[in-house]
Amino acid sequence: MERLWSPWRARYIAAGVEAQNDACVFCLIANNPDHDETNFVLHRAKHAFVLLNLYPYISGHLMIVPYLHTSEFDSIAKEITDEMMDLAKRSQAALREVYKPAGFNMGMNLGAAAGAGIADHVHIHLLPRWSGDTNFMTTVGETRVLPEDLETTYSKLRPEFL
Repeated sequence: MERLWSPWRARYIAAGVEAQNDACVFCLIANNPDHDETNFVLHRAKHAFVLLNLYPYISGHLMIVPYLHTSEFDSIAKEITDEMMDLAKRSQAALREVYKPAGFNMGMNLGAAAGAGIADHVHIHLLPRWSGDTNFMTTVGETRVLPEDLETTYSKLRPEFL
């Protein structure tokens, strides 16, 4: 059996378990701007912020999260959703500049039944994609192989938001 090592993920898994103590992880991050670097927050705007996904499907996996804690996308004020879309566009431009992907996936999982890992706080996922990057390990071995750690991804993308 071949082993793939990613020891850096252990601290993120542990942090995720700790954050599940009835506190919304997005609200904790939203309310702690002094920890933006350790929380991998790339940019803060008036109504929403951009951060790296701690459990990425692929390097560069970003999320756009409103400060408003709600699970109902259709109840969010237009000015907030407009800003979220503007941040998604800015994030796409940053990912294109840094990673040169061939395409993108963008989406939302609304509710646990739709696959939302954090169902109580709406957020948008944005992922860079390349032809042939479909990771067979996810299907065959329930494993993802990522070419860089989150600190590296953050250091590459952060300057695009300054």
